[in-house]
Amino acid sequence: MVSTYCLTPKAHLKIPTIVVFLLKKLSPFHFHHCKFYSHHSLPFPTTSSLHVKAIKDGSFQNLDVANHLLSVYVKSKNLNHACKLFDEMPHRDVRTWTILVSTFAVVGSNGAALELFKNMQNEGIKPNQFTLSSVLKCCSSLSELKIGKGVHGWILRNGVVFDVILENALFYFYVKCEDFGSAKWLFESMEEKNSVTWNIMIGAYLDTGNVDKAVDLFRRQGLKGVSIWNTIINGLMRNGFERIALKLLYEMVKDGTLFNEVTFSIALVLVSLLKDLELGKQIHGRVLLSGIHVDGFLRNSLIDMYCKCGEMKMALKVFEKMDTYFGRNENSIEEVISWSSIISGLVLNGEFEDAFKTFTSMVRKDIDIDAFSITSIVSACASFGVLELGRQVHGLVQKMGHKLDAHLGSSLIDMYAKCGNLDDAKRIFKQTNDMNVVLWTSMVYSYALHGRGREAAQLFEFSMSHGLLPNEVTFIGVLTACSHAGLVEEGCRYFRLMKEVYGMKPGVEHFTRMVDLYGRAGRFKEIKKFIDENGIHHLRAVWRSFLSSCRLHRDIEMAEWVSENLLRCKTLDARPYILLSNIYAIKQRWEEVATVRRLMQSRGVKKQPCQSRIQIRNQVHAFIMDDRSHPQKNEICAYLYKLIGRLREIGYSSDAKLVMQDVEKKQGEGEMLLGFHSEKLATAYGIISTASQTPIRIMKNLRICDDCHNFMRYTSQLLDKEIIVRDIHRFHHFKHGCCSCGDYW
Repeated sequence: MVSTYCLTPKAHLKIPTIVVFLLKKLSPFHFHHCKFYSHHSLPFPTTSSLHVKAIKDGSFQNLDVANHLLSVYVKSKNLNHACKLFDEMPHRDVRTWTILVSTFAVVGSNGAALELFKNMQNEGIKPNQFTLSSVLKCCSSLSELKIGKGVHGWILRNGVVFDVILENALFYFYVKCEDFGSAKWLFESMEEKNSVTWNIMIGAYLDTGNVDKAVDLFRRQGLKGVSIWNTIINGLMRNGFERIALKLLYEMVKDGTLFNEVTFSIALVLVSLLKDLELGKQIHGRVLLSGIHVDGFLRNSLIDMYCKCGEMKMALKVFEKMDTYFGRNENSIEEVISWSSIISGLVLNGEFEDAFKTFTSMVRKDIDIDAFSITSIVSACASFGVLELGRQVHGLVQKMGHKLDAHLGSSLIDMYAKCGNLDDAKRIFKQTNDMNVVLWTSMVYSYALHGRGREAAQLFEFSMSHGLLPNEVTFIGVLTACSHAGLVEEGCRYFRLMKEVYGMKPGVEHFTRMVDLYGRAGRFKEIKKFIDENGIHHLRAVWRSFLSSCRLHRDIEMAEWVSENLLRCKTLDARPYILLSNIYAIKQRWEEVATVRRLMQSRGVKKQPCQSRIQIRNQVHAFIMDDRSHPQKNEICAYLYKLIGRLREIGYSSDAKLVMQDVEKKQGEGEMLLGFHSEKLATAYGIISTASQTPIRIMKNLRICDDCHNFMRYTSQLLDKEIIVRDIHRFHHFKHGCCSCGDYW
């Protein structure tokens, strides 16, 4: 049992109580049971021959010979044979024990190393400085402060002379165990400090967020080695001081310190954070010129950098040529990370179809699929709104036996919700049965997305009553839910709760949700007061939300006042211009509409094309307004003309005033354009391509207009067919002539 525990991979993560139990309670360690790393054992005929020869000629009885054999077995990673040899040795000295203690410390089997140390003491063998350094390393890895302090006490009681290696090991132990008082005392008392000592101390200050002290220590260093530069630059990055880290990187170049693999990787991470593509290209060029070996780790840093800088062509180039230039170690950790990084990058940059193709290729090539790849592709399914592919990925997850943890569970909840299937999202939520804030936040937001504000609020209240601490994202979700459902008083209470009870500072999205909450309810005076009280006049998103509410309530005077505040920012975002244009058009003020259009043109503002997507039999079909490119365009248009005619018989009438982007068109042409809005084309294609009782799911990249909203309501009534539309803000479930939004969107 002891050997099984100690030699389990990652056993060092199971920590304190088990290790103490090992040291105090368990029987001596029997190495003939040890099987760890035997699957990594390399054929070693030379060593085996030497071993056999030593037994035959009796030299095995010589301790130096036996220790040499043990050392050779260890260096060849043949730990199974090393353990058997250790058990067979008639005599053991400090070197014998130290070889195995240090080896288990190196491979991370810290529990086994500590048990060995206990047995070594029981046999009366006095450890040397190297043995003690290895033992302290194990205590550091396990964060075993009590055991490590015991070792320190043993060193002092037995008069062991400290060398710089042992002192650094003890110093590092106190730092890792966060006993900074002891660490600082030891640092100040050390007579001999080398670069490792300074590196540990600088790293300790960085880990505790004391950046100023870390930089001060760094400046006090005379000759700086590459490892100290790496530590300070990486630490500054981790603490959010990217610009200072960049300045030090330039200083490192000026200082003439040569970059190593770690430096290049840190520099590439820094570039990713700063999104400085040109600097990234310079570092890539420096990597190639340096002649340094580009291993899998460095290659993945390059891929990640290009992905986060939005340069997918270069990322794919590095990825596709990895076999040629870097070699391929099939299903190695590095290769799996490469595939995961490229899929994540494609998703991050909105190239969802390429992400799906890459993931499919990954499956076909039998590459190990890690949790990161799964969550990335599930996220792509959510963003693109492809339910069937999402279900297939979920099936793959189940087949592979991936545990449904909080992150994967929340990704699946998000995917089903954003693909319009709230029931499956709820089913996944119930399956997880975990009081994790990420999961509960995903479910709260899912209800919000589907206009189920009261259910979202109830779930939020339930989570708080059971001791779950909400985070900033949770409050965004519940405020969105209140906004979509018109729960003004509840939303105001949650906003106060966030600030006063949980001590959270509201961000842009919280302020925007509150303005939206007031605006949808037509409470414009409260919006003005809210903006003034919170000093958020500079936030464009807030004014844009305010303007959207003006359009909803057709308040042209307020819209003009809001537009003055928003458009003076000279934003290139087309949405506020379109909103103002729509408001003027509703009031038939065509001159003002034309003025807004000219202002857009003079400022170089371009309207994002409206697109609607529908998935039919594993294929996604995309439509834009007046789209005539589809292979079945004639059939789609003919059916749409016929359908609109039938809808008019039951009360539907198109509103030509809504064709704002073509104000020069005549009334009849405006009505024709309305008939060819992208979501209507997608709906018509969905109807002629699916069975009568099959729901239609349409994903739209912009807000659904009033006319198309009416069209969907009447169509669901006429055909008794459920139509689900996701626009930029929320879902609309049309059924029996009604919409889930209650015409409140």
